[in-house]
Amino acid sequence: MHPSRISLISIFAAGVKAQSCTLQFDGRLPGNLNTAAFDAPNQFFSDGNVLGAGLSFSQLLRLQPASTGSLFDVGTVPVEVTISDDSIFNGQTGFRRAELIPASNSGADESTLGVKTLHFSLQKDTQRPLNFSHEYQLVFLEDAAFSTNQLVLKTGMILGGQANADPDTLQLFGNVNRNGGPQVLFSTPFTEGVFHNFAATLDFAALTTQVFFSTGTAPLEAVTEVLDNDVSGRGQFHFGVLKKPTDGIGDITKNGFQEAGIDEGISFSGIFQEDSSTGCISLSP
Repeated sequence: MHPSRISLISIFAAGVKAQSCTLQFDGRLPGNLNTAAFDAPNQFFSDGNVLGAGLSFSQLLRLQPASTGSLFDVGTVPVEVTISDDSIFNGQTGFRRAELIPASNSGADESTLGVKTLHFSLQKDTQRPLNFSHEYQLVFLEDAAFSTNQLVLKTGMILGGQANADPDTLQLFGNVNRNGGPQVLFSTPFTEGVFHNFAATLDFAALTTQVFFSTGTAPLEAVTEVLDNDVSGRGQFHFGVLKKPTDGIGDITKNGFQEAGIDEGISFSGIFQEDSSTGCISLSP
């Protein structure tokens, strides 16, 4: 067994949960913010990426009321990321997308070195539902060369033959360029009216991933062992809605069907990353 596997398993057995780990970045938002704060440099998320040409984040983001249903929002509020027909980023006419990238996550920063645990929670918006005939990427780590996603949370009808029997499912994949095809690390029904809490411990030296999950305010629990997963390549973490076309002909970033009248969104909360090099992992606040 890999040494990191032994240490992490022993940590979980010991029940480590207090949120006392050193933070790498923190995207949890105080309730006194307004969405205009995201149109200028701020301590939480990049003000330049990722959004459609001519749009601003104040048009795309909706701050939610204080949440009692998300594990790590304690005195902070969720934010909804929305897409529309105009959500065309960098000429990618086959996609509709809007994503938040942590302000400190340049692609060459410390968030993709050592052992880090990424946390995030997400919930459906029944007033802005997704169209599950499409594939969506909701959270992903994109490598610095823009050549792969080392970790990606998807839902909907997955292109390329990895579709779950029910597209209304959250599926966390490992590196999508894996030989033999991407591995589903964990999947769970995408239930309405509840926040889905994820954590992923990423060992960027040993090239492994371990997944934790809960719903609502229940503490996180390990739902996988430590799994081999190539997380090399540095890069940036994205949180939002990337809607792919319904066909995969040619370059799907430029080609493929997107219906008109898009008004869709996902609420995010509890976005942060902690240093787990000493074995510190927060399972609850």
